[in-house]
Amino acid sequence: EDALRFASLATLASVAPASPGWRRHLPPALLGLALLALALALARPEATFSVPRERASVMLVTDTSGSMAAQDVEPNRLTAAREAATAFLDDVPAKIRVGLVAFSSTSAVLQTPTIDRAAVKDGLATIQPGGGTATGDGIEAGLRALNAQNLNRSAAERIPGAIVLLSDGKATSGADPAGVAQQARQAKVPIYTVALGTQEGTIITPDGQELNVPPDLDALEEIAAISGGRFFDAPSAQALESAYSDLGSRLGTEDETREVTSAFAGGALVLLIAGAALGLLWFGRLP
Repeated sequence: EDALRFASLATLASVAPASPGWRRHLPPALLGLALLALALALARPEATFSVPRERASVMLVTDTSGSMAAQDVEPNRLTAAREAATAFLDDVPAKIRVGLVAFSSTSAVLQTPTIDRAAVKDGLATIQPGGGTATGDGIEAGLRALNAQNLNRSAAERIPGAIVLLSDGKATSGADPAGVAQQARQAKVPIYTVALGTQEGTIITPDGQELNVPPDLDALEEIAAISGGRFFDAPSAQALESAYSDLGSRLGTEDETREVTSAFAGGALVLLIAGAALGLLWFGRLP
């Protein structure tokens, strides 16, 4: 007691054992987290990952009507469409098959789905503006090309497909686009529509008259909605390139659900070992 009476607080602090403080709680906390991770692992958790598609087919259905000569999209709508489609071909994974349909007053399959990018580019090089706009016929042609590759395949072997429809005007002839979009939905073929051009776009008719040729945004948005696809508005060449880049990413990957039980179990093991090691190191015993 006499020693304590005359000892300074600084001296007492120097000789008294240090309190373990937060270290006392860390090993048990790690053990608790390990038990929690093990409990989650027993539930067999799953997570969704974006992975490259191993196989799929995409039909580029491109409007080549007379309004595609409009120059509100530089240098003109058709050239911008051709350049954006070419960039799309370069970006989309090599395993994805791509085909090409051109439509105006009528439709034509210029290339069935193939991994030969040069063949599709050759088809793009041949398209020229002229005629009316048979949008429904263009979609039908693309849908037939996609369905044809699955005629002799089982449901498990079926190659998934999608259509990228680029148009700049209102349908003037042919099948009802909304009705064909419903057929595409039933076939599980989403249609991604791209409206090219501005409301101020014009062309000069053969008789010298200036004709306003705005894109039909409502109709293209409806086609996408009915089929389960997505609508893109492209009033400029830059917006068109961005839309095709987005499409390349969407169509080149798919969501895949995987079980991640091993990740939780591995994490639990790491936490358990860390807690035990710290308990032995600091206190000479397990927590």
